[in-house]
Amino acid sequence: ELIKRVAELVEEKKLEGISDARNESDESIRIVLELKRDVIAKVVINNLYKHTALESSFGVIMLALDGRRPKLMPMRDMLICYLEHRREVVIRRTKFDLKVAEDRAHILEGYKKALDHLDDFVKIIRASKDRGAAKEKLIGKYKLSDRQADAILELRLYQLTGLERDKIEEEYLAVIQKIEELRSILASDKKVYTIIKKELLEIKERYADKRRTQIVKDEGEIDVQDLIAKEGTLITLSHAGYIKRTAADSYRAQKRGGKGVIGMKSKEEKGEDEETDFVEHLFAASTHDYLMFFTSAGRVYVEKVYEIPEMGRTARGKSIANVLALQPGEKIAALICVQEFTDKQHLVMATSSGIVKKTNLSDYSNFRKGGIIGIKVEAGDQLIGCALTNGKQEIVLVTSEGMSLRFHEDQLRDQGRATVGVYGIRPEKKDKVVGAAVVDPEATLLVVGENGVGKRTSFEDYRSQTRGGKGIITMKTTDKTGLVAGAISVKDADEIMMITEKGQMVRTKVKDIRESGRNTQGVYLVRLQKGDRLQG
Repeated sequence: ELIKRVAELVEEKKLEGISDARNESDESIRIVLELKRDVIAKVVINNLYKHTALESSFGVIMLALDGRRPKLMPMRDMLICYLEHRREVVIRRTKFDLKVAEDRAHILEGYKKALDHLDDFVKIIRASKDRGAAKEKLIGKYKLSDRQADAILELRLYQLTGLERDKIEEEYLAVIQKIEELRSILASDKKVYTIIKKELLEIKERYADKRRTQIVKDEGEIDVQDLIAKEGTLITLSHAGYIKRTAADSYRAQKRGGKGVIGMKSKEEKGEDEETDFVEHLFAASTHDYLMFFTSAGRVYVEKVYEIPEMGRTARGKSIANVLALQPGEKIAALICVQEFTDKQHLVMATSSGIVKKTNLSDYSNFRKGGIIGIKVEAGDQLIGCALTNGKQEIVLVTSEGMSLRFHEDQLRDQGRATVGVYGIRPEKKDKVVGAAVVDPEATLLVVGENGVGKRTSFEDYRSQTRGGKGIITMKTTDKTGLVAGAISVKDADEIMMITEKGQMVRTKVKDIRESGRNTQGVYLVRLQKGDRLQG
């Protein structure tokens, strides 16, 4: 039937890439499908699973009583529930056995007293007019309990005199040892689970049959990533929320001060009050990387780079609302590219009010399409940047008024995702943080003003300080420079992409930008059109 169905699918062209199908089954099932050249076997198998009976599934209602209430459970919870049931059974059984053993030990202690004073016991019993009188005398003279006295009086005289001391002593020691063992079980969960394991193995040995089916790893759906070339791309996100990825070689390198090329087409002006769209974020990444979107509200969204729509250099892009499940009012504040979510790396986030927070990167491995909390942002504040660190680095925060503060990240402890953070720098009332960079001894800090003026400064010019201070000057802001638009760590071999409000993009080699001191203005990196401003 399977081969017949495969033939039908090939004829209907729903299944492609198969040149021949034959049945080579004998005692076991063996079906051979020969594939055409350059056909990907995983894709064919995937289609076989989808369109034929190669794989069959059946449903199981995982319903169990949990605390005397019916509950649907996944396999793991079902096993945990069963183990808890077995634990309760073992504990209840052990408590019962302990009570029986303690009761027997109590009786044997009475027998031992009787053997120690056998003649007197016999004399008292014979001299008593009835059982009640004998019981009262024995309890009064030998401090026996009602249970011990009854056990002794239940014996006939010949049985009492026939008790063997050695056997009583031997049984008593065995019972005491059993009591100690039972008490140790009740005091140790480890011993309880050892008993459960032993009993389950005994059941397996007694009733289990040999497996008649083979357990193999689930192939699942074919990994789309395996079919996508690993190549460099540029991710751009506009102010109006349009995102795209473009091949990195679409932009030519230029000397500083150049006019640049158009990185996207701006929205046509329809009125004086209507804002023109412009590229707001730019990020370089590999198609196989993870792209982490940090929003101004402190939420984090994660996508594979190849899932971002690919478009031409001048294309506007696709609405971010069709790519990410953003909440109302959220804007992308930072982009981080990672290959994996390792616990050896950290994320240091900064807000416009100077709050910083460090979180382990592995805390973000269980991401959801609807986003997860990265940092709790207070009212009136917003996330402005995020840096990836190894736990032993220093951070520089830069404000719009040209102030900066460098501090070691060991001043920050790892916090959970849904926390606020602490002060990294305390800006003046009208000032705000606009950039956060990781200190690199082989790099320099590039600070750019909104009028296109920028400079590179060695990190050595920034002394390490205690977080939470006012900071020191990093750029002398004037009418020429304007307010600081952004700050990043760069190396001589790097190239930077500068973006203006009107969508103009300039790609410049870092080595063409001269180094200068902290308390300077810098040089023009890009010549702006009238009314245009640098965004980053």
